[in-house]
Amino acid sequence: MNRYMTLCTSLAVAGLVAFSGCGDSKSTADGIANHNFVRVEGNDLITPDGSKLLIVGTNLGNWLNPEGYMFGFGRTNAPRQINDLFCELAGPDFTADFWSKFKDNYITRNDIEFIAGTGANTIRLPFHYKLFTDEDYMGLTSAQDGFARVDSVVTWCRDNGLYLILDMHDAPGGQTGDNIDDSYGYPWLMESEVSQKQFADIWKSIASRYKDEPVILGYELINEPVATHFENRDELNAKLVDLYKRTIPVIREVDKNHIILIGSPQWNSNFTPLEGVDFNDPQLMYTCHRYGGEPTAEAIKSYIDFRDNTNRPMYMGEIGHNTDQWQADFVKVMVDNNIGYTFWPYKKRDSSCMMGIGMPEEWAEIVKYSEGPHATFSEIRSNMPDRDKVRKAMTEFLDSCQIANCHPQAAYIASMGLKPIEIK
Repeated sequence: MNRYMTLCTSLAVAGLVAFSGCGDSKSTADGIANHNFVRVEGNDLITPDGSKLLIVGTNLGNWLNPEGYMFGFGRTNAPRQINDLFCELAGPDFTADFWSKFKDNYITRNDIEFIAGTGANTIRLPFHYKLFTDEDYMGLTSAQDGFARVDSVVTWCRDNGLYLILDMHDAPGGQTGDNIDDSYGYPWLMESEVSQKQFADIWKSIASRYKDEPVILGYELINEPVATHFENRDELNAKLVDLYKRTIPVIREVDKNHIILIGSPQWNSNFTPLEGVDFNDPQLMYTCHRYGGEPTAEAIKSYIDFRDNTNRPMYMGEIGHNTDQWQADFVKVMVDNNIGYTFWPYKKRDSSCMMGIGMPEEWAEIVKYSEGPHATFSEIRSNMPDRDKVRKAMTEFLDSCQIANCHPQAAYIASMGLKPIEIK
């Protein structure tokens, strides 16, 4: 029995995770190889030993797809905007070095061990597609380190008995048309042949690399596609379905093991465009998101009905940013209705997360500049804070974001249905 199998079994026996071990190689009647992989069976997820898996965990948001609000920014939202802000304030060389150290420090093996210790069984890893290209991103202009970063998380998850969901949070061209996808204000992916081919090619390369890796539960193709803002959203929704139909067979050319997760348009909340659609894939499930509203089964009846009608698993990929009582109430609703969940996010500034980051005192200078006028070169020069203070704040942040210097949010963790623990 290897280390991953031993940890899976021991944690399950201890009641800390909802799955147990990795079973013997096997295949289903339809020819899909499952080996040691989680599989879809009706509206349930089944582990290799035949146990039911209810996903419970968190999202590693902000690490490989920075979001402005997690740094305390309001107007500066998307990754490219944050990078431009830091370059204006501290220079491109300092910024490139900052991003390298940020990726090294923000999420480490110790973070994964902490998450596992709370009783979680799954981590969702949001990533930017540029991590798998030669485009300029997070301090690198070529030879991006996406596979190296994912490889690390796979190893850490294996050593701690956790499953991993890979989530393309920012797709070529932009899939949402808002700040969350690093787009230019429109979901160009739905209309660009070049972007769609790149999208499918990246997923094929990811699937080729991880096709035999049972730690990975599945591939979430797109995060929150097609925002509500667009008058032609019905047309865009239809193009999204076509994109799914185009991409799934490309992945299956190289990987028949892993589950493919499909999100619905309009913030993963509108499943009407997916009703009656046959993606012709037995290893497929759906993912929804929800922030706010009433924490009741009635409030997510459309999700439950869609799940029951399709006889596929439904998973709440993102939920959170609410009161502890609301979250605890909603966890009960999800568990009672067989909907697994990963809260958003694991770590960010202040509260409303599992792990809070105390921000450097002079970080306020960066936030003040980000909220002020800096659209022209004249405004940049006129409103520039002391650069030494900026660099000092950015350097201190690299220390503050390390788990040893963060603050576990015990009440928040308990509201997730998990066990608050101390940092080791």
